[in-house]
Amino acid sequence: MHTDVLIIGAGAAGMMCAFQAGRRGRSVLVLDHAPKLGGKILISGGGRCNFTNTGAGPANYVSRNPHFCKSALSRYTAADFIELVRSHGIAFHEKKLGQLFCDESARAIVGLLKAECDQAGVRFELGCRIESVARQSGSGPGRFEVASTAGRFTTESLVIATGGLSLPKLGATGFGHELARQFGLKVVETAPALDGFVFAGSESAFFARLAGLSIDCVISCGGLSFRENILFTHSGLSGPAALQASLHWRAGEPVVIDLLPGHATLDWLFVKKREGNRSILKNLLAELLPARFAEAYCERNRVSGLPLPQVSGAALEALCVALHAWELRPAGTVGYSKAEVTRGGVDTDELSSKTMEARKAPGLYFVGEVMDVTGWLGGYNFQWAWSSGWAAGQAV
Repeated sequence: MHTDVLIIGAGAAGMMCAFQAGRRGRSVLVLDHAPKLGGKILISGGGRCNFTNTGAGPANYVSRNPHFCKSALSRYTAADFIELVRSHGIAFHEKKLGQLFCDESARAIVGLLKAECDQAGVRFELGCRIESVARQSGSGPGRFEVASTAGRFTTESLVIATGGLSLPKLGATGFGHELARQFGLKVVETAPALDGFVFAGSESAFFARLAGLSIDCVISCGGLSFRENILFTHSGLSGPAALQASLHWRAGEPVVIDLLPGHATLDWLFVKKREGNRSILKNLLAELLPARFAEAYCERNRVSGLPLPQVSGAALEALCVALHAWELRPAGTVGYSKAEVTRGGVDTDELSSKTMEARKAPGLYFVGEVMDVTGWLGGYNFQWAWSSGWAAGQAV
């Protein structure tokens, strides 16, 4: 069987590409090993899908080539996808920092994509496994042959929209990266990202004691800083700020946390001391931080139980410096089982930034997370799926 465009992967980027191509009169077939559409969309945003970010721009993405994403993001913007969402009557709201969520269910976004695909004449084969992909000799409409459990297909344009390695429970594999290598394309080393940090030894025991606590902070890593909550877990740190930092973290590097951003903590304590305040130090800090954290932190710094007058100025200064610049060295991240995305992927130097086509393999395209473009937490990765899928959809 022949189809003008064959897309492997029925997620966000794949379906966007599919209906864009279908609107242009191309015959489009989408294959996916999963039994239903948009599995990752359905679980995203706590089931409400953080489908874009109003501030999405090139600065919100990590790639070996930071300029690659500019073209697609400028040609299909967050505003364009918001207009599409509105046209389907989907109610949504801004949660914070430009993050847009469905008011009800992420199923609405999957429904939008399926409706657009149906209108454009896109065909789907779900629950099928890809057995092989081969380049046909010569050129023309049969450039690629794809063998699958749903049959054998030839196609002029083959689009890989299989995502990264994150969340293998949803079926994520390295298929897209392996196929890129098959056609001689470079792949940037991958790592789990938007993922919690884990710690070893005494640090791990300290965090386990604080599991469940959340603190608003500024976390810095890789030359960037993020202000949001961190969440202590039994093995380390999670929460939005930690997930953001993990995208920029490399093994062996420290992360630095300001637990009281914007607060002149040392001056505040010195004023209390001059006023004759005799409160236990951990109780004073509990006015600024969760009591369980204040107690554990004071114990860690050997000032627990001491009234303020008995704590030297030097000890107070050391404690406050640490509160505003707490340096930690993670042992790693939780891993692909929990990571929201995969950093790295198909090297963008191998692709056209306008069409997403592989330079060495005309007719082969990559869209979405499979390539080396990774967005921050907060709807940016969905916007890359829409933008890159749109760009390829205009060219296939």
